[in-house]
Amino acid sequence: MAQQFEDKFHRKFYYLRLSVTDVCNFKCTYCLPDGYHPSGQKNSSFLSVPEIKRVVRAFADCGTSKVRITGGEPSLRKDFPDIIHTVASTQGIQKVATTTNGYRMDKQVGLWRDAGLTHINVSVDSLDPRMFYQITGENKFQQVMKGIDRAFEVGFEQVKVNVVLMKGLNHTELPSFIHWIKERPIQLRFIELMQTGEMDQLFNERHVSGTAIRNQLMADGWLLRPKAKNDGPAQVFFHPDYKGEIGLIMPYEKDFCQSCNRLRVSAKGKLHLCLFGDQGIELRDLLQDDIQETQLIHRIQTELQSKSVSHFLHEGNTGITPHLASIGG
Repeated sequence: MAQQFEDKFHRKFYYLRLSVTDVCNFKCTYCLPDGYHPSGQKNSSFLSVPEIKRVVRAFADCGTSKVRITGGEPSLRKDFPDIIHTVASTQGIQKVATTTNGYRMDKQVGLWRDAGLTHINVSVDSLDPRMFYQITGENKFQQVMKGIDRAFEVGFEQVKVNVVLMKGLNHTELPSFIHWIKERPIQLRFIELMQTGEMDQLFNERHVSGTAIRNQLMADGWLLRPKAKNDGPAQVFFHPDYKGEIGLIMPYEKDFCQSCNRLRVSAKGKLHLCLFGDQGIELRDLLQDDIQETQLIHRIQTELQSKSVSHFLHEGNTGITPHLASIGG
C-alpha cells in the first residue's frame, strides 16, 4: 500500500465520497429548488466506469476503505449497478454505500445489493406525503416508502434515512420520526440545513440547530455510540427500547472538522478537500491510463497538504459551493 492519505493536521482519510452525476430528478427546497440545469461547460461528461475504477483504486491503495457513491441522484445513471460492482470489487474497499432519493429503490435495490452495495441512505424529509411533496417537488412519498421496505426484503440489515429539519416546514415532525423507528432498524440522520452560495435567505428563515435535538435525546435516555475510523460525521445515538438509531450531523459545531476523515471527487473528476470553500483540483487528466496511478496519488497527497483546518461555517463562511448537488453533498 502507498502512504496513507494524511493532511498536515494529521487527519487520515479512510472515506471517499464519489459523485457520479450532478443530475437530479427532484427539486428539493434546500438543494435544487428550481430543478437541475446543465452547466453548459465543455468536456462536461461524467466520469466513465474505467475512470471511476482508477480513482477508487488509487484511494484504496492509500488506505481508503469506504466509498459512498453520490450525485445528484446516482441511480439516474443506467450503468449504476456496474459502478457499484466496480467500486465493490476494488481490493481494500470494505464498505460501498450510496445516497439516493429512493425513487428507483423498489425496483432496483436488489440489483444494487447483488452488485456489491453494503450500505444505503435514503432522503426522506417528511412522513407526511403532502409535506414531502412540498419539500421535494415530487409526489413520490409512497414509492420511496416501498423502496425502503424492499431494501429490508433483499437483505439490508439497516437503512439510513436522511432528514433535513426546517423551521416552519417539517421541524414539528421530530416526534413522529422517532416513533417511526421504534420497531424499525432505521438510522434517522438529522442533518442541519447548510448555508450555501445560493441559499442565504432559506438558511436564515429555516435553519434548526441540532444542539436542541441532542439535548432532548440525551434527556430521554439516548446514548452516544462510539465511532469507527471510516464512519461519517454523524453523532449516533441508540436507545435500549428502540430498534432504530438517531444520527445528528451538526456542521456548525466549532470542532466539527477536527475528526474529518473524508475527501470528495466530483462527477467531472475534480478533487474537493471540503464540501465548502475550494474550486476543486483537476484529477481527470490522470485517470486515462492505469500507469498514471503513481502520478495521481502524488497529486492528491500534494494537494491534501493545503486542506484547511476547518470549513469555518461556524464563523459565517459559506464557501463557493453553489448547491449541495454540485459535488455530491
